[in-house]
Amino acid sequence: MAAALLVAAVVPIAAVMPVAAAVPPSAAWEWRLPPGFPTPRVPADNPMSAAKVDLGRRLFYDVRLSGNRTQACATCHRQARAFTDGRARGIGSTGEPHRRGAMSLANVGYQVSLTWADPRLRRLEDQALVPMLGTHPVEMGMGGREDELIARLADAPLYPPLFAMAFPEEARPIRLDNVTRAIAAFERTLISGDAPYDRLVYRGEMTALSDAAWRGMRLFFSDRLACSRCHAGPTFSGPIDHDGTAGFPEAPRPLFHNTGLYNLDGKGAYPADDTGLEQLTGHRRDMGKFKAPTLRNIALTAPYMHDGSVTTLEEVVAAYARGGRAGGAGRPRGASTLTGFAISDTETRDLVEFLHNLTDERFVSDPRFADPAVE
Repeated sequence: MAAALLVAAVVPIAAVMPVAAAVPPSAAWEWRLPPGFPTPRVPADNPMSAAKVDLGRRLFYDVRLSGNRTQACATCHRQARAFTDGRARGIGSTGEPHRRGAMSLANVGYQVSLTWADPRLRRLEDQALVPMLGTHPVEMGMGGREDELIARLADAPLYPPLFAMAFPEEARPIRLDNVTRAIAAFERTLISGDAPYDRLVYRGEMTALSDAAWRGMRLFFSDRLACSRCHAGPTFSGPIDHDGTAGFPEAPRPLFHNTGLYNLDGKGAYPADDTGLEQLTGHRRDMGKFKAPTLRNIALTAPYMHDGSVTTLEEVVAAYARGGRAGGAGRPRGASTLTGFAISDTETRDLVEFLHNLTDERFVSDPRFADPAVE
């Protein structure tokens, strides 16, 4: 039987069929996309180029972008951990702890919304300003010091020619908005699509998964567990945006879910310092709603949940089986998007084995994404 027909028994057919790549947004840039992956959408005001991606990569790893020169973007987004940092919650350059953990940047160029609970941040160019300039909490600590940042870059011998190549139409290209444009261009290249799962689904390698992982995949896509209702599509994170689609006028609400992580008052309350989407909208129905993160490379990105409060994949499965870590009993209807499910120990092992087969070893070792200082 053909590979696609076998996979279709457990994977929606739309997820199996390769997506034709669109014309690259710039003749100077050629996407190297995995089979089945569409071309990321690129803003008209920030076309891709090899020079811009190279500049963005160097800026991504440069501690000059933090006030005290102790942190770079890569400090919280480490390639070996699929561009997370292994911490439950982030720690800024001044030592200030954060409420949430660093999200993976794998396939971030496809994301409709870019943070745990703020659907307004839609562009990588805008998001890059948050860690650099934000003050609540302090991350890289450059808020109010933008002129100093530009002076640092202008004084570094490598940057004036790199900015000139990346933005050849500009007489004075070392500007803050060009810093974020370059970083965003690099981040759009962080595409992960060479896990064993991909080799099965998109290349027809029937031996790519073990028997246990096959069983776990069937469980993942089953109606009983319904994992794929939230973790859908090629990114395993829900709706995606890409070239050739109409796009999204606003971040779709199904991106955000309350998974019953807390129930502090018997009515589904989350800790007051982080109630998720509710802090932005003020609507009780948004209590505890956070963006579904990608499951790609999930075995490398522990601990889990927005606050890192679940340490292993087995604990994640157990929490979801209960209808949320806080448990389903006594929680009012609508307090969580989970209903719980029955799962045996053997099935849990199979499901976790499948999740391990979403690890893309090439992605986490690809020299195109690595620190240029070690070349």
